[in-house]
Amino acid sequence: MSIFSSIGRIASELNAARTRFNTARSIRSLPIELQKDIGWPEAFDSNTGYRRGHSGEAV
Repeated sequence: MSIFSSIGRIASELNAARTRFNTARSIRSLPIELQKDIGWPEAFDSNTGYRRGHSGEAV
């Protein structure tokens, strides 16, 4: 494996991570009700019934 293929692989992994982060940030900016409608996993904790904050702690 050449250095260029390694750099290309790292660059594509970073791009994918940035895309995931931006998508999650966009979804988290939606109202909680909309997040629950689309099934966003962090929007609602089904075990306790509490709304989840952005940091993952119960609000």
